[in-house]
Amino acid sequence: MTGLGGQGVQLIAKLLAHAAMSEGRQVMMFGLFMGTIRGGSSESTVVVGDGEIVTPPLVPHAWGVLAMHGDGLAKLAAKAEPGGLLLLNSSLVAAPSAWPDVRVLAVPATALAKDVGQPMGAGMVALAALAAATELVAVASLDAALDAVLPPHRRAQIDGNRRCLARGAAWIAEAGLPAASA
Repeated sequence: MTGLGGQGVQLIAKLLAHAAMSEGRQVMMFGLFMGTIRGGSSESTVVVGDGEIVTPPLVPHAWGVLAMHGDGLAKLAAKAEPGGLLLLNSSLVAAPSAWPDVRVLAVPATALAKDVGQPMGAGMVALAALAAATELVAVASLDAALDAVLPPHRRAQIDGNRRCLARGAAWIAEAGLPAASA
């Protein structure tokens, strides 16, 4: 997952990790972000496995990338596996041309979040779209994990975040997009 500080990249990575754990999966998460709260680079890698993950894995390749902003895409292109998925927030990111054999799913996450009255919830929209398109985790597991993941100062937005998750999943269904295997 890549974006800028303030877009919720670290939060949605943590939400994905908690949802996967609630489904009995093994998870490791690695967050990388600059010292600024907003506007700096923010990236997170979430490794989800069916078996035990005994050491921090090297992650030379990725089957899926979620891009909230285009700044981090160039370095991730080399990691994208053929047949993988690039889900991008098409409200802010243009589809890159250097991703051969990768399915590009352009979700207008920022616009959809604004439509449900939660303009800061674009990451939640994108994450639910990723879950709905790949079946990596159930969208219901993401929704349930909100209680554990949202910090106290963000609890007032829990209902808005739930609307964003629902909207992201609904957008995939409305678009009639087939699920990809995760």
